[in-house]
Amino acid sequence: MTYLSISHVTKKFGDTVVVDDFNLDIEKGEFVSFLGPSGCGKTTTLRMVAGFETPTSGRILLDGADITNAAPNKRNVGMIFQSYALFPNMTVAQNIGFGLHVRKEPASVINQRVDEMLSLINLEAHAKKFPYQLSGGQQQRVSLARALAIHPQVLLLDEPLSALDAKIRVSLRAEIRAIQKKMGITAIFVTHDQEEALSISDRVVVMNAGLIEQVGTPFEVYNFPQTQFVANFVGSLNTANAEVVDASRGILNLDGVQLVTASEIKSKRKGDAVRVSIRPERFSFASEQRKDNVLDCSIENITFLGAVVRIQVKVGNTKFNMDTFNNPFLELPKIGSRDQVTCSKEAVLVLED
Repeated sequence: MTYLSISHVTKKFGDTVVVDDFNLDIEKGEFVSFLGPSGCGKTTTLRMVAGFETPTSGRILLDGADITNAAPNKRNVGMIFQSYALFPNMTVAQNIGFGLHVRKEPASVINQRVDEMLSLINLEAHAKKFPYQLSGGQQQRVSLARALAIHPQVLLLDEPLSALDAKIRVSLRAEIRAIQKKMGITAIFVTHDQEEALSISDRVVVMNAGLIEQVGTPFEVYNFPQTQFVANFVGSLNTANAEVVDASRGILNLDGVQLVTASEIKSKRKGDAVRVSIRPERFSFASEQRKDNVLDCSIENITFLGAVVRIQVKVGNTKFNMDTFNNPFLELPKIGSRDQVTCSKEAVLVLED
């Protein structure tokens, strides 16, 4: 059942459309990420849910109540900012309990809830410290606890990890996801980092230029991108121009080589140009196992990336990257040699414009 509904929401600043006819239904307890480049409208959409921006048109419903024009303090949402936004003159405990003080909760209730939150984020020993005495990761955990202390209906996270170093980001995003699952709270997470979105989300909303490009599970968005933008933005990707040979059977011509896809190519006819994509990890050498598509190629370049070895091959006039896992006994071809690569027909995706 839909818990948070964002229906036909548009936001304009003057003549500029920042969010264009945004439609999304979110279930209770679901973790949804808004993923896209800077300026795509993801943070503006989040701010409209929070009440910091008012939609130009459309409606936002939370648990059946219309909150479209409600003030931020009249909607029960918790917000976590990129910059932590902690009060520097308050201790950790005072920061966590701030929202409860504003709501004039009894001192006993506040103290109990603060203790619960300190235990949840594993910072019991830091309750009397001030924000400047904490690391960046600890400050963001305090920000999380403060947002959760008020028992919000929805938790909103606006790029909360972008100010942290890579190792802390990975551990903290896992903590946030674990806490969200434990509490069963509905959450919206804004990020431009595809790895973050794919690793912790129930569903991912890929945005571009104010529009939703695709909504799906991380598995669906990565493996079955519906548009060229999604395919290029989410993960590494090979793209190439091809020509339709038989639309009903999914047969294409790529630089004189036949390429077969798993489904018919709707709305296309023989001779039409299409754009196809294949993930680098979907390729392998034909000598290992022959799949639906076998392509003659030359070895153009080999790049060692640690756990992965990236091999660039040339098929006709088109260059593809092939990723294979590194191991101490991996036998690599020589640059300039001829070989064959292979991929399944399911690996070949025909992209929409």
